[in-house]
Amino acid sequence: MSTAPAARTTTTADDREHRTLVAARAQRARDRRLATRDLVLSIATPILLLVLWELCARVEVIDPRFFPPPTRIVSAGGEMLVSGELWQHTAPTLMRLAVGGGLGALCGIVVGLLMGSSRALNAALGPLFSALYPLPKIAIFPILLMIFGPTELPKIIAVFITTFFIMQINTVSGVWAIDRKLLEAGAAYGATGLSRFRHVILPGAMPFVFSGLKTATGTAVVVVTAVEFTGATTTGLGYLIWNSWQLFIPEKLYVGLVVIGLIGALVTTILSRSEKLLLPWRRER
Repeated sequence: MSTAPAARTTTTADDREHRTLVAARAQRARDRRLATRDLVLSIATPILLLVLWELCARVEVIDPRFFPPPTRIVSAGGEMLVSGELWQHTAPTLMRLAVGGGLGALCGIVVGLLMGSSRALNAALGPLFSALYPLPKIAIFPILLMIFGPTELPKIIAVFITTFFIMQINTVSGVWAIDRKLLEAGAAYGATGLSRFRHVILPGAMPFVFSGLKTATGTAVVVVTAVEFTGATTTGLGYLIWNSWQLFIPEKLYVGLVVIGLIGALVTTILSRSEKLLLPWRRER
C-alpha cells in the first residue's frame, strides 16, 4: 500500500527537478540573447550616429565648418599620427594623468583607509578635508604656477589634488559602509590589527574604492585638459584643442576630443575588468 505514494513522491520530485533544469536552461538562453542584443546595440548605435553625422555634414544640414564630416576627422587624425604630432600631444597628457592621478589615488586610498579606521584621525582631518574639497582645483592652478613656475609640476599637482580628495572621500565612505556584523564576525574569529584590516576592512571598502577610481578618472581628465588650456604649456591634448580653436582647424580639435574620450573609456574599462577580477563576489550573474 505504501509503494504507490512513494512512487508518486519520486515522480513528483523528478518532475520538479526536470522543470527546474528546463527553467535554468531557458534563463541562460535568454541571458545570452540579451547579451548579444546589448553588444549589437552598443556597436550599432555609435556607427549609425556617425553615418547620420556624415550625411548631414555632406548635404550641409549642419555647417561642415563647425561639424566636419567624421571621414575628414579620421583623415586628419591619420595624418597627425603619421607625422607624430598626435603622439607629441597625447604622451604628455598620459604622463600627467598617470603620475598625478596614480599618486593621488594611492595617497587618497591610504589616507581614506586610515581615517575610516581611526576615529581620532578622522576628527582631526575630516573638517579640513571637507573645507578643501569643494574648492575648484583649476582655481588654485595659478597659485601653483606662481610657486613652481610653468613646469610640469603644477599640472601634476593639480591632477594629484583632484584624485586625492575623490579617493579619500570614497574610501572613508567604503570603510564606514562595512556591515557591523562583518566586523563582529571578524572579531569573533580573532581578527585584530593587521589581520582585521586585511581580511575585513580592505575587502569591504574595495567596491567604494573602484567606484571612486572611475569617478576620479573622469574628473582627472577634465582637470588635466583644463590646465593644458591655460597656455602654461605647449603640449598636451588640451593645448591641441585650444590651439586648434584659435587657428580654426576644427578637424584637429575633434581629433583631440576623440583621443581624450578614448583615454577615459579605456581607463574606465580597465578598472571595470580589474574590479571583476579582484572582487569576484561582485561579478554580474
